[in-house]
Amino acid sequence: MRQSPLEAYQTVEKVTLSGREIEAAVLTKAARMLRQCQNNWSAEDRDKRLEEALKFNQRIWSIFQAELTHENHPLPKSLRRELLRLSGFVDRRIFETMASPSLEKLDIVININCNIAAGLRESTQDNQ
Repeated sequence: MRQSPLEAYQTVEKVTLSGREIEAAVLTKAARMLRQCQNNWSAEDRDKRLEEALKFNQRIWSIFQAELTHENHPLPKSLRRELLRLSGFVDRRIFETMASPSLEKLDIVININCNIAAGLRESTQDNQ
């Protein structure tokens, strides 16, 4: 089966990106999914798209939580602890939004995702 040019690019991108670049790309995708829900709040398929976006965000942050709890994680313990607190906040906001959808509730998760992604990209550039 032939890949579309976009699929081919995404495959190459996965192979060539560093861990931090991948994390930044995934957070950016998650923020974009939520932003699309906000921008199309009145769409007929909003509930389905919102559920997909929230679950995608939830999976990302669950993976971060699991990684941050490893004793041999390279980040300092204090930073890991703060990121775990932040991930707990994101989890709560996602559950609140699932229970009672509101486009305003998405703003903070979008902003957190974008800011963390920007920081990851910046740290990647500093290491080059």
